[in-house]
Amino acid sequence: MSGRLKLLVTEAWRSLGANLSTTVAATMTVLISMFLLGLFVAFGTWMNSWSSHVKRELVVKVYFMKSATRAQKDNLGRELQQNQYVAANGVLYVSKEQALADQKRRYPDLYQGLPYNPLPDSLQVQPRRGEDIDNLYRSIVKPDGALPPGVSKVNDAKQTSHAILRVAHYIDVFFILAAAVLLIASVLLISNTIRLSIFSRRREIEVMKLVGATNWFVRGPFMLEGVFCGLVGAFLAIFFLVIGKAAVLPAIVPRLTNDPDVHSWGFPLISLVIVLFGLGVGAFGSGITMRRFLKV
Repeated sequence: MSGRLKLLVTEAWRSLGANLSTTVAATMTVLISMFLLGLFVAFGTWMNSWSSHVKRELVVKVYFMKSATRAQKDNLGRELQQNQYVAANGVLYVSKEQALADQKRRYPDLYQGLPYNPLPDSLQVQPRRGEDIDNLYRSIVKPDGALPPGVSKVNDAKQTSHAILRVAHYIDVFFILAAAVLLIASVLLISNTIRLSIFSRRREIEVMKLVGATNWFVRGPFMLEGVFCGLVGAFLAIFFLVIGKAAVLPAIVPRLTNDPDVHSWGFPLISLVIVLFGLGVGAFGSGITMRRFLKV
């Protein structure tokens, strides 16, 4: 460490000690904000993964008439596979025998002892994106309600799909707003800490400028103060998240879902996000405060 950098660190450390109460307050605010940010990132990415999983489960079901020919079924399947709103390999033919077996497995009491199979052959068509389900439905059913040859009914579960897409949208908006509020609160308190430090040392700063101190030498300790508060708060948040992960997560996860493709970001990635945001909050809070209150 060069002599100049060592002197800057020493000045920053001395200033932190001289304003211990505000330093602790700023660090605790960053701790709380980064802890909540970590929870929101974990929960938000899990919910995003869950909503993506549920969107993939959204399908348009095309039911065939009993009189539909094999050629009609094959032609419609080929047309749908070339549809711009259909996912790659997103058309699945379900025979009436397979449909009955699936329903017996899901609802054994309801379908037990049936004298005949009441279910038709069908196609399950997965949209390219969950949001495309309405466009996919309208590309199959004509505006006048006309259906393709051999088709008796097309079901897109409109109410369910719209509810799922609406919930996913609300989750995204809530996550963004909550993260923004936490970061703004952290920046404001760190800015207040730096401002108090500048105010308490205003005479010292004037003397330093009179004896020829450079702008960087005057500003450096304040910048390091903000970075220190941000990093310490971030690492403390990670520490408490590790404890919470070990104590609480094993009891919660099994109750949510068993789908292997529904998961949040890994903890190392979440920790990296917290550290980067803590560092950024500290540096940004210090920077905007020095720009406004330190005219050097």
